[in-house]
Amino acid sequence: MKKILFLVFIISSLSAIQAQEINWMSMNEALEAQKKAPRKIFVDAYTTWCGPCKLLDKNTFTNKDVVKYINKHYYAVKFNAEGNEVIKFKDKVFKNPGYDPEKKGRNAVHEFAIAMGVSAYPTMVFFDENAGFLSPVKGYLTPQKLEIFLKIFATDDYKQVKTDEEWKKYQEEFEGTFSS
Repeated sequence: MKKILFLVFIISSLSAIQAQEINWMSMNEALEAQKKAPRKIFVDAYTTWCGPCKLLDKNTFTNKDVVKYINKHYYAVKFNAEGNEVIKFKDKVFKNPGYDPEKKGRNAVHEFAIAMGVSAYPTMVFFDENAGFLSPVKGYLTPQKLEIFLKIFATDDYKQVKTDEEWKKYQEEFEGTFSS
């Protein structure tokens, strides 16, 4: 009987853990989903060798508040900025012609990463409901530091912030709610 209870506990714990994951998809999948049900897109542009990218996965993208907020307000895209995925975006095809599958570590930069303005890893990129480019956000961010960006774009507050002074004021007045 104890073994059965233990198994039930393990299975329910795994279900709870799985329920707290971001619903990642490819950019092509997000663009298709956006046609059926418009929603903003959040892109995590990473590389396989990037240490801060791994920390983002481990510390930020597992935070329950981040997971819940991203899943509710965005189509979340996991994009290897040095991978070989073919992306069809706004009548253009983006590839990585220099990709070498034999290479370990750094590889050629994907055309789509360049088009999104990715020049450092990790970079998180935001798109509006019509796949219009909004902004890249570079570097490792804790859940609390990512929160302001997730919310300013999801709520359309970014449309009211047009100057450095307005951004500074927005940051000063922003009250975060994400747990650590």
